[in-house]
Amino acid sequence: MGIWRYDGTASSDDRRETETGFQPVGVDMGELRGTHVPVLLERCLELLAPALGRGGRTVHVDATLGLAGHAEAVLRAHPETVLIGLDRDTEALAHARARLAPFADRTHLVHAVYDELPEVLDRLGYPAIDGILFDLGVSSLQLDAPDRGFAYAQDAPLDMRMDQTRGVTAEEVVNTYSHPDLARVLRVYGEEKFAGRIASAIIRERERVRITSSARLAELVRDSIPAPARRTGGHPAKRTFQALRIEVNKELAALETALPAALDKLTVGGRMVVLSYHSLEDRLTKLALADRVRSKGPVDLPVELPGSGPTFRLLSRGAELAGEGEVAANPRAASVRLRAAERLDPDAEQQRGTDRERYRRRVKAMHQPGAVSGGSGKDPQPTSGDGTGTDVEGEGHDY
Repeated sequence: MGIWRYDGTASSDDRRETETGFQPVGVDMGELRGTHVPVLLERCLELLAPALGRGGRTVHVDATLGLAGHAEAVLRAHPETVLIGLDRDTEALAHARARLAPFADRTHLVHAVYDELPEVLDRLGYPAIDGILFDLGVSSLQLDAPDRGFAYAQDAPLDMRMDQTRGVTAEEVVNTYSHPDLARVLRVYGEEKFAGRIASAIIRERERVRITSSARLAELVRDSIPAPARRTGGHPAKRTFQALRIEVNKELAALETALPAALDKLTVGGRMVVLSYHSLEDRLTKLALADRVRSKGPVDLPVELPGSGPTFRLLSRGAELAGEGEVAANPRAASVRLRAAERLDPDAEQQRGTDRERYRRRVKAMHQPGAVSGGSGKDPQPTSGDGTGTDVEGEGHDY
C-alpha cells in the first residue's frame, strides 16, 4: 500500500517506507474512462454530517475511494475534516489524486484493501476516526473499462482483479478450479441456481481449449441455463460474473474483517455508512451492526450491567433504497442497500437504560392494588433508603 500526496511527490510516510525498502504504488493518470455518479450522495452526506461537523479537526475514511465522488463532497462540506482514502485499484487512485488536488493539505490516499484499515491508521498516526464510508462492489471505472474483464456485455481478457498488481485472475479460476470448487463459488457468491450445470460446461470447454475471454464465458453460461430461466432476471451471466469477481478479489472475506475493525475505530458519536449492492454484502453488514446494537446482559436484570449495553445505534429502519428519481438518473443505484450506525457513549447509554427501567417500574406500580391510580387515595410511601422500600419499584421520586 502507498500513501500519496497530490503534488506528485511521496509523503513523509512514503519516504520512511521507501527507506525501509517499501515502494508506493501508483499509475500515470490518463483520460478518465467511463463516468462516475456517486450513489445516494446527499443521503450519505446527511448521515455523516453530525459526526464530521461537530467542531475541530475530524477524520473521515473513504474505505472504497474509487473516483472520489463521495470523498470530494465530504471535503467540500467539512473544511476541517481530514480524509483517508483507501483503494486497491491503482488507476482509480491516480484519478482520485487529481480530483482531490485542491484538498492536498488534508488528504491521504492509500493503496490498500479496506481490511488493512487498522495498519493504515497506525502508520498515519490516527488512533480513532469520526466517520467511515464503504461503497462496495465494482466501481464505474472498472465496469466501463473493457480491458478489465468485469463486464459480461463486452469482450475482454478474463482478469477481474481490482488490484492488477497482485492476485489470481478470473481466467486462472475458470481454468484451474475443480468442478466442486467452481460450483461452490457460483452457488455461494453468485446465488446461481444452475451452478452445477455452468461448472460442467466450463470444465468441458476448457478440456477442449483454454477459456480466456469474457464473451466466451458469457456464452457458455447462457447456453447452460434453461431457456425459460433466461427470459427473466436480466443477463443470464450476471450472477456468474459477480461470483468470479468476488472470488478473485476475496471481497467478502475482506469485508467480514473490515466491518468490525472499522466499528472499533470510531469515536463516540462517530458514524459508519455502508452501501451494498448484493445480498451477501448486505447480510454481512447487517450481522456486524446487529452485534453492536443489542444488549449483551441478562434479559431479566432491572438495569444494564456495565459494559453489557449496546455500543451503537442504527440510523435507519432496515436497509434504505434509492428513490425512483435517482435510479432513473443513475441505473447503478437500482440495487443499492444503505445501512448506517452511530457509536454510543456507553456511560450515557447505561444511564438512559436505568432511567427507562425506573420509569417502566413506576408505571407498572401505578396499576398495582393500593397504588394511586388504583383509587386508594393514598400517596406512595417514602423509600426506606436501604433498598427495601417502595423506591425500588420506581416510586417516591420523579425521574
